[in-house]
Amino acid sequence: MTLPRTNEHERFERGLRALSEIDGHAGEKVVAQLADIAPDFARYLIEFPFGDIYSRPGLDLRSREIATIAALAALGNAAPQLKVHIEAGLNVGLSRDEIVEILIQMAVYAGFPAALNGLFAAKEVFAARGLSGQERAA
Repeated sequence: MTLPRTNEHERFERGLRALSEIDGHAGEKVVAQLADIAPDFARYLIEFPFGDIYSRPGLDLRSREIATIAALAALGNAAPQLKVHIEAGLNVGLSRDEIVEILIQMAVYAGFPAALNGLFAAKEVFAARGLSGQERAA
């Protein structure tokens, strides 16, 4: 099997575009926080998940964020990353109610503590964005 060759600069640029579209300032903030401790890891974070995986055909960004929110909630130990991806879900068109349903669904497969932690993380994100009650994200 021959693997396609990809210019590292292309991966990085593609990753930056995807990161900006999906996570906006929250993603940029994470990358910036790594600059003084692990700049190579910041580059990997842009190139692999965003330049390679998020940029693949087959799933739209909305579907990818549903999967990501569910996975991070199920892990139960990734609250900061979950909050970033709840923001990302809102950025790519998920509504507040859809995110709540994703997190409620996690009670079945990851347990009530994981679902509760996810819901409390979502509550913080929604409050910061001014989404209260049953309002939907724009």
